[in-house]
Amino acid sequence: MPDPPRISAAEWDVMRVLWDRPGLFAQEVAAELAPAHDWSDRTVKTLLSRLVKKRVLRFEVEGKRYRYHPELTREECVRAASRSFVERVFGGAVSPMLATFVREGSLSEREIGELRRLLDEEESKR
Repeated sequence: MPDPPRISAAEWDVMRVLWDRPGLFAQEVAAELAPAHDWSDRTVKTLLSRLVKKRVLRFEVEGKRYRYHPELTREECVRAASRSFVERVFGGAVSPMLATFVREGSLSEREIGELRRLLDEEESKR
């Protein structure tokens, strides 16, 4: 399967709503986004249309309304966005990216343990 297309920050907001609650109509998506965004229904419909064109969403026609469903999983989109970010910002090198996040972030003990577990798991595969 080819990499999922890049989606904008606003499109991510729309997708988060539909990953959490698939099968909403455009007006319902707009209502979910209203507390965080001052977007008109038309703006939300434009974002939905872009996501359909990018094949990230699909829709079913019900009367005169469209019911939207994710075509790609959150995980697929996160993986693609992560690969793109690492490639653009760090030239594809994961180690400098991790070092930056560890140094600049404030990791909890749980997060540090999870990173150790993941690194140990990767090391055992080699």
